[in-house]
Parts: sequence; structure tokens; C-alpha cells
Amino acid sequence: MPLRRSLPAAVFLLLYVFPSAYAARPFLLVITNDDFKDPSADGDSADAATDDSADWEDFGIPESNSEDDHDPGSWRPIFEPSLPLLSNSSDDPHSSMYLSGVRDMINAASSGDPSAMEAAAAQIEASASVGHPHAQSTLAFLYGSGILRRINHPKSFLYHSFAAEGGNMQSKMVLAYTYYRQDMFDKAVKLYAELAEAAVASFLISKDPPVIESVRIHSGTEENKEALRKSRGEEDEDFQITEYQAQKGNAVAMYGIGVLYYYGLRGVRRDHKKALSWFSKAVAKGEPRAMELLGEIYARGAGVQRNYTKALEWLTLASKQRHYSAYNGLGYLYVKGYGVEKKNLTKAREYFEKAAENKEPGGHYNLGVLYLKGIGMKKDVSLACQYFLTAANAGQPKALFQVARLFQKGIGLKKNLPMATYLYKMVAERGPWSSLSRWALESYLKGDIGKALLLYSRMAELGYEVAQSNAAWILDKYGEHSMCMGESGFCTDSEMHVRAHSLWWQASEQGNEHAALLIGDAYYYGRGTERDYERAAEAYMHARSQSNAQAMFNLGYMHEHGEGLPLDLHMAKRYYDQALDNDPAAKLPVKVALSGLWVRKNYPDSFLIHTMDSLPHIFPRIEVWVDEVLLDEGNATILTLFVCFLTVLYLRERQRRNAAAHPPQPDDAPN
Repeated sequence: MPLRRSLPAAVFLLLYVFPSAYAARPFLLVITNDDFKDPSADGDSADAATDDSADWEDFGIPESNSEDDHDPGSWRPIFEPSLPLLSNSSDDPHSSMYLSGVRDMINAASSGDPSAMEAAAAQIEASASVGHPHAQSTLAFLYGSGILRRINHPKSFLYHSFAAEGGNMQSKMVLAYTYYRQDMFDKAVKLYAELAEAAVASFLISKDPPVIESVRIHSGTEENKEALRKSRGEEDEDFQITEYQAQKGNAVAMYGIGVLYYYGLRGVRRDHKKALSWFSKAVAKGEPRAMELLGEIYARGAGVQRNYTKALEWLTLASKQRHYSAYNGLGYLYVKGYGVEKKNLTKAREYFEKAAENKEPGGHYNLGVLYLKGIGMKKDVSLACQYFLTAANAGQPKALFQVARLFQKGIGLKKNLPMATYLYKMVAERGPWSSLSRWALESYLKGDIGKALLLYSRMAELGYEVAQSNAAWILDKYGEHSMCMGESGFCTDSEMHVRAHSLWWQASEQGNEHAALLIGDAYYYGRGTERDYERAAEAYMHARSQSNAQAMFNLGYMHEHGEGLPLDLHMAKRYYDQALDNDPAAKLPVKVALSGLWVRKNYPDSFLIHTMDSLPHIFPRIEVWVDEVLLDEGNATILTLFVCFLTVLYLRERQRRNAAAHPPQPDDAPN
């Protein structure tokens, strides 16, 4: 399967996240004049696009506060049992059997017990056989992953299809990602649109929702210790210091702790009641930033009874303190007529304009909604597009959703299903099913590698690139200690290699340069697959397109030796030079390679060239000898003692020679 491009041509992501814990990912959406439609061409289609959209309800309704409403069949009751369950889930015997099976499956992965995993799978299959959609989704995962059964992708797809028809959102994510990988955008866009709409249902209006990034547990081939340290939640030293300062009356610390609890950041479990408590204390100490979030809390009824009047009071106070994003919340209240005497669209627009004038992305987004739907003003799709694009480039997720909708329907922008699908996917991946990432990370930090692998594997199936690379890295790093379950028990070496290879491949398709590099290495060296220089070169080309210096060096080597690429010394030099330009740390290997290239060009049949070409065949033998002989436990001990003995002899001989060269003089020797 050829490597697909990682991003649509007109979309660029800046690959970093602001230090602020809840800041949006910097995002640049490049739109040319060719992407815009002639405004006169929209006509009735603009009305159709706005008429079939959901009501503009950004705070949600009181009955839809639970994540279970947007992610039915979630594994949340197992990982967060203290939270309330949906009433109908506890009364349904098939749901109880399903949850029991999932709980046993997770415990079996944690303990590494194939027999317990088999019993858990039997419970899940029994529940799926009577048409339980969430059990069907989990059974599809087992077939797709090859856990105590032969991998069967057609059967996995079939069960996911049944589960999706029954309302399972995670199976819809799997189907959407499957269609997306196959460039079947007409099908993928419909599913991702539905999933993205569910994701935005719980987003805020006043302040941009947090970007809860999935933590990459590795950096290259090494564990990402710094990222893991910052994800330990209440056990993190930084959190404990901040909490101590808050307890001592520091208002800024109170606000910071409240933010962590409100959004559930840095490994801290979301707790709206604790957030409310800390924000209230911070306001009492004079911290104005907490006012806005108190307004949000009362407007959403998060951890407290919904009270629009109090929401209006706190948002008004926050706006007077020049927290301009609070204008978005005030505008919303006047649009809906909540907490105020009556709806006032003119006043709402004024508040949104104030927010936009102060470079608040939410202000641009809300103005875009007004112009798109003609709320309180004449409908203007072109102007709405401009507002949405401005907000989208600032990372506003609702704006990304609206731009995706415009691309999907061809309203204001020319119809572009690949672009619409990609943007919808970005938003959909922020839905409540992303909680899998938090549970997987918590398991990994506790040393429960088996549970972490299972959860990352489930999330990888949903199309999350970070989960794909994390699961693959665990398999490569921990091997048999990963508790990987295969067709007949624990994974064989072959099964682990195949599974890791598949995960790295999927991650590389989505722009992970390290994954593409590992895929190239697997094909080049024949690790877990047949040696294939041409496919190795293809993978290295993909990593090189993402400015990976190692891939550039590898391509230069392959051109130099004619392995998978034409023998071309000029192209080899070009790639070596590119590697050095992209990474100054590559100076030494590049200089050595260029020296060898000069020798090869000027003395092609010399003894030195034959010696150089033989080195790749000699080094593996030396490496095997070191591993099997020198590093053998008994031999290593003997060798160490022998080295120590030689060191003692050397030091004694050196002492003897020094004594002979400088004999002691008698005390009565003349001066």
C-alpha cells in the first residue's frame, strides 16, 4: 500500500503546543482565491446548509451533561466508577454482561492471563450475539487486533458496522478512519461530520476549549521522561508545589489549580466541584481571571446547579477586568435570552465585535455564525467564511468544524471533500472517546504496561496517530513484557513484529516521521518482514519529506550503493548535504560519508573501496560475538575480573618504576 500524504495540500500544522496548558494548537489554514466560490453561485444552497444545521446551542442542555450521552458504550464506568451511570445501562442484563466482560478483559491484559482473557472474550461475544452494539464494537476490536483469535479484518469491519448502526460512536470512528485511509472521502466525511458535531456539543462559548493533547510516551527510541513527568496529575511535584501555595492563600496558584481540575489537564482528573471551590477562593483573593470561568461554570451547570443570572454577573465582572473572551459568553446569553430580560441580538453582536476587535478567536467565530445564519442581520456567507477562517487559523475548534461544513457542502468555498474530511477528523478526535488516552497514560505511569497497550491499541484503531505510535513503541520497547496477547496466548516474536509494523505504518501515513523511518529500517534490514529495499526507500522518502535528517542520510547511502534506488553518486551527495543542512549534529557522519564518496568516485576499484563495502557485513558478526560471548553473564564477570587484575599489575609496575627512578636519599646526605 503506498504511503499517503499526511496532510491536505492547503493545510499546515505547526508541530508544537503553547506552554499554556489549555491553549489551542497553533494552526494555519491556507486558502487561496481559487478555493472561494462566487457569492452569486451559493443561492439556495446557503439556505440549505444553514437550515439543516443543529440549533446554535453551545452550552448544551441540562439533560446532556454526561459524556455517556455522546459516547454510549464508553469504558468510563470501569475507569471512573465514582461517576454516575446512565440509568438504562445498569438495568440491562446484556449491558451488565458487556461491562463485566470488558472489565475482565482489561484485568486480564493487566495481569497477563490468557485464560482470563479468553473467558472475558466469551462474555463479550455472548453479549454481541444478541445484538448488543457496544459488545459488537469490542468484539470487532478483538478480531481486528488478533487477540486470542485469528486476525480477521472483514469480520472486524462487519461487527463495527453493526455497532455503528446501533449507535456506538467509537465504531463510527473506526469506520470513518478506515474509509479515510482508503481515500473514500464521500463515506468518511459523513461519519466524521457526525462525530465532530458530537464532539463540539460540549465545547464552551466564552473561552476556547482546551486542547487535551495525547501524550507521546516516547521521543524517538527513548522514553519521553519530561512529558511523562508533567502528566502525573496530583502526584507531580509541580502540582504539589502549586497546591501548597494555593493552600497558603496565593490567588494565582488557586486559579491555576482550578484550571487543572476544570479542564482535566496534565494528568489531573477533571473535578468541577473542586474547580468551583478553587475559583471561588481565587476571586475572593482578587484574581479576576477566575471570574470568567465561574461564569462558564454557572452557565453550563458544571458541578453546580445551572444559574444564568449568576453566569451573567460573573461574565460581566470579567469583561470589566478586560478579559475579552468573556464578551463571547455575554453575547451568547443575549442571543439566547438567558439570564437577561429578553433576547437582544444587537447587543449580542456588539459583544462579539468587542471580542473580535481584541483578537479573541471566539468573537470571530460567533460573528461568523451570525452572518452565516442571518441572525439579527442580513445573511452574508462570504463574510461568514472570512470570520470562520480567521478563527480557525487561531485554533478555534468550532470554527474548524464550520469551515469543514462549508467545504463539505460547497457553501462560500468550493466543495472539497478531502479537506472537509481532514478538518472534521481533527475536531472529532477531541470527542469524549479521547478519554482512552488519559486512562492509557495513567496505566503506563503506574507500570501497568499490559493495560496501557490494550487501551492504546483500542485508541489506535480509532485513528489516533499518537496512540498508534505509543502502542508500537511499547511492543518494540518491552517485547514479551508488554503482555501482548496473540492468536493463541502471548504474542510470538513474529506476531509482535507484525503488529508493531502495522501500527508504525499507520502512524507514518499520518505524518509521523519517526514511524516512517522505522518502517524504512524494517524493510531495509528485514525486521519482522521480508527485506525490500524499494519499499525501504519509499518509507525513507516519506520521512525525508518531513525534513528527517536520518532519512536523508539513508537515501544518500542507498543511492551510493544502488540499493533500492539507482546508483547515482551525485544524488547521494545531494542527500548527504541535505542531512547536514537539516541537522548540524550530523556533521561527523556526513563528513565521513562524503569522504567515502570521494574515494568511491576517484578510486572505484581500489582495495579501500572493497574494504569499505565489506564493513556492513563484518559489523553484524562482531555485534553478535559481543552479545553472545563478551556479554554473556559468566564471560562478562570473568572478563571484568581479568581487566581488574591487569589494572592492578599495571599500577604496581608503574609504582615500582617510579621508585627505581627516584630512590630515597639517606637522612644524613649532604645538601
